Amino acid sequence: MPEVAAQPYPYRFERRSTALIVIDMQRDFVEPGGFGEALGNDVARLGAIVPTVRALLDWARGHGISVLHTREGHRPDLADCPPAKLNRGEPSMRIGAKGPMGRILVDGEPGNDIVAELAPLDVEPVIVKPGKGAFWATPLDEMLRWRGVTHLIFAGVTTEVCVQTTMREANDRGYDCLLVDDATESYFPAFKQATLEMVRAQGAIVGWTAPFAALRAAL
Repeated sequence: MPEVAAQPYPYRFERRSTALIVIDMQRDFVEPGGFGEALGNDVARLGAIVPTVRALLDWARGHGISVLHTREGHRPDLADCPPAKLNRGEPSMRIGAKGPMGRILVDGEPGNDIVAELAPLDVEPVIVKPGKGAFWATPLDEMLRWRGVTHLIFAGVTTEVCVQTTMREANDRGYDCLLVDDATESYFPAFKQATLEMVRAQGAIVGWTAPFAALRAAL
C-alpha cells in the first residue's frame, strides 16, 4: 500500500484559539534507566525528539499560544486504575509496582515527572490522565473551551497510543488537530509511520501532520 502523503493544513492559525498539547514526555518513558527501557524498548528514539519539542514549546510560548501538558499517572491507591489496565504485563512491571524510578505510573513518583528540559511553566496546566486519551476522566475539554480553543497542535509520546488516542478524542469533540510529526515518536518506527498515515488519510480523517519547520513558517 502506498504511503499516504501529508496534506497542506488549510486553516490560518489564530493565537487565541490555538493550544499546544505536549503528551506524556515523562522520565519513565523517555529517559534511560526508566520503565520504558526496562521493558526492552529503545528510549533513545523518544529522547531524540526532546530538542524539537523544546523548540516547539519556545515557539508557542513566544507567540502567546496556550500550552498544556499531560502525564499518564494514577493515584497511589490505584483506585483510578481499572483491572483491565492494572493486570497487563508481568506482575513485577505492572502499574504500581516498584520500578527503576519509583512506583510505575503513580503520580508523584520521580519517573512520572516530565523531563527537565520540557518542564512546564507555572502558568501551564498539567493534566494527569488515568487513561491513554487526555480527555477521558480529566477536565481538559472544559479547560480548552474556557480558553476559546478550537485548534490543537500535538506533540509527545507515544505516537500510536496516547497521542493518537487524544487526537481522536479531540476530533470527536470538534477540534481541528495538527500533529507535529518530528515532535512525536514511538518505540516502534512502523507504528509511528502507520499512525501518521491513518491520521491524515482520506482528507485528514483525524487531522493533519506537518514538520515543525512547516508549522513555524505558516504562522
